[in-house]
Amino acid sequence: MTSHRAKPSLFKKITRGLTVGSVITGSTFLHGPPVLALGLTKLFKQSRKVDETNIQITNSWLSVNNWLIDHVLPNTHWDIHIDDDLDLSLQGRYLMICNHQSWVDTTVNQYFGVTRMPLTRFFTKWELIFIPFVGQAFKILGFPMMKRHSKSEIAKNPELKRRDILEARKSCEQLLSQPFTLLNYVEGTRFTPEKQAQQKSPYQHLLKPKAGGLALALNILGNQVDALVDMTIVYPDGIPGYGEFWLGEVPRIAVHLRKIDIPAWILEGSYEDDREYRSKFHQWLTQIWKEKDQLINDIKAKYSA
Repeated sequence: MTSHRAKPSLFKKITRGLTVGSVITGSTFLHGPPVLALGLTKLFKQSRKVDETNIQITNSWLSVNNWLIDHVLPNTHWDIHIDDDLDLSLQGRYLMICNHQSWVDTTVNQYFGVTRMPLTRFFTKWELIFIPFVGQAFKILGFPMMKRHSKSEIAKNPELKRRDILEARKSCEQLLSQPFTLLNYVEGTRFTPEKQAQQKSPYQHLLKPKAGGLALALNILGNQVDALVDMTIVYPDGIPGYGEFWLGEVPRIAVHLRKIDIPAWILEGSYEDDREYRSKFHQWLTQIWKEKDQLINDIKAKYSA
């Protein structure tokens, strides 16, 4: 496949880098303090109005980033396709699954979603709470934060597994007071050829999906979501780094969204306790992943023709 990756001049790279860095830094200092200040009021009283205001401020920050993408990175061509049966709304409740290749994926999700879907949240590690500003912002904005334990820790103390599940349930249920998009990178890590080979992944463009997180989210939220959304992101000219994206070196990004029907049986079983259900769930997710792998192959073939 012939690469169409843009190669701006050194002057353009420096100019874009300074522009992007200055605008994002300034925007963060403008939008960040109000979010943190309003978040502190929740220590004394929970308020839906405060939550809504913080989401509005965060969406304003994301809109600044999107303005940069549209006006400072003019070389990036977006190919966004939404299946006809997927009706998105800013007032909806969505679970979303997506392939994961780069830190750019989150920016792609934000670029697409800010005018089409509620603010996207994803599961984060509880340890992030100790990162100044970032961790507190995640907590204030309702990102589910989990204290995950290793298999060895759970083997020594099986109670930790039950505690993890209860914590995840509590975090998910807190989202139900408002519109939301909860994102799950089902592969659990970013795709690389090395990881693909190590896993002996049967997929050409994907790692093996991990079912536990999605099964838990569906068990908790499945009856109350408007759709399970499958997002597929393809970089036809190669997987970019975060710096490459903001320097305008990513000429083409393809995004495809489709609705996945949630079978009734998924909402009626227990992934943790029922081995037969667990096997059936893995088969269901494997089929989704096979279709996604073929879709990526088709998209790549279109661009290489």
